[in-house]
Amino acid sequence: MVWGVGTSVYLVAVVHRTSLGVAGIDAAHRFHIGASALSTFSILQVLVYAAMQIPVGLMVDRLGTKKVLLCGAVLFTAGQGAFALSHSYGMALAARAVLGCGDAMTFVSVLRLGSRWFPARRGPLIAQGAALFGVAGNLVSTVALSRLLHSAGWTPTFLGTAIVGAFVIVLVALFLKDHPEGHEPAPAEHAGLAYVRRQIADAWREPGTRLGMWTHFTTQFSGMVFLLLWGLPYLVEDQGLSRGAAGGLLTVVVVANMVFGMVFGQLIARHHNVRMPLTLGVIGATALAWAAVLGWPALAGGGHDPLWLLVALCVVLGACGPGSMIGFDFARPANPPERFGTASGIVNIGGFTASMVTLLAIGVLLDATGDNYRIAWSSVFVLQAVGTSQILRLRRRSERLERERIAVSRVESVHRSVALTE
Repeated sequence: MVWGVGTSVYLVAVVHRTSLGVAGIDAAHRFHIGASALSTFSILQVLVYAAMQIPVGLMVDRLGTKKVLLCGAVLFTAGQGAFALSHSYGMALAARAVLGCGDAMTFVSVLRLGSRWFPARRGPLIAQGAALFGVAGNLVSTVALSRLLHSAGWTPTFLGTAIVGAFVIVLVALFLKDHPEGHEPAPAEHAGLAYVRRQIADAWREPGTRLGMWTHFTTQFSGMVFLLLWGLPYLVEDQGLSRGAAGGLLTVVVVANMVFGMVFGQLIARHHNVRMPLTLGVIGATALAWAAVLGWPALAGGGHDPLWLLVALCVVLGACGPGSMIGFDFARPANPPERFGTASGIVNIGGFTASMVTLLAIGVLLDATGDNYRIAWSSVFVLQAVGTSQILRLRRRSERLERERIAVSRVESVHRSVALTE
């Protein structure tokens, strides 16, 4: 029940986060803005989210899950409500910033909640399980909100989602607990700036944390940018699809995300050494899919991409979210439980930083090229190249240290068992 309450908060936060993805064209008309200004909505939201990750990680480690989740739910609900009532571009921007601040407090808190309520061996499954609730939030946005937006209008749609946010605030206040009875963590003995600096420095010093961050950076952003803002305009304006057909393809991304999440979680829980092949496989498949979609007109002599190729792209983009979750599994064994919130915040910065850069690049390139989506989406390859080079640089050292820690842990476990027997 506790896990369900925590993940329901994350689900609603993702609904709020991705609601603009199905309303990008409507937002451009409502606020009379172009592509660059439209991308600023999501850029600001993601910028706030990324900037909040380390502070949120420290807050979770220091204050516990319930307080941070409650604060986050209040903020993203207030932001969504203000966005529903906004009629000016400036007010709408401020609302998305508040929403991004609240959204930033959810996922790291849910990861910490899982680490307190489930054994460590279930870590990969719990992380992918949490991500599935985020995928469900995406599904609500792409299926339900897109239809509601065109039937009920802007204000009722966004105000309705804010009311759902108020409901989860009540759930958190009444039912959420930081940890099971009798399993209270040791009280924090340190406070102040020195403690904060040490937590961040110790987490960053671990190669596993940095490997996790670059894994998150390289795998997540392509699918997130597609769902968060630019997928629907690309499919409608460049590919000539109807809104209904474009919404269906966004749903394909979300459903594929759910399937890959379950598969990846099971594989990593049973075979820890598949993490790097899965990571590189997701990166390679994403690059290949984009190359095929963006290069098709040149090979076929013009025209739109065939539907089967767009479906294939959406299926591959569905693996981006589960692929990014592998980053947390690289960071987990490198950091003790009392530092995992901080390390998770560092990892989470990666994908959202890449998403922010890509959102900006696509908006600027669309304005500069007269809405040439193929040039704009080519920015994906630059960030993939940067991230992949860092993953390859860090992988060996991280894997070596992790093997050494596992060997030491096993020796200590044997010694404890022998001592208890004697």
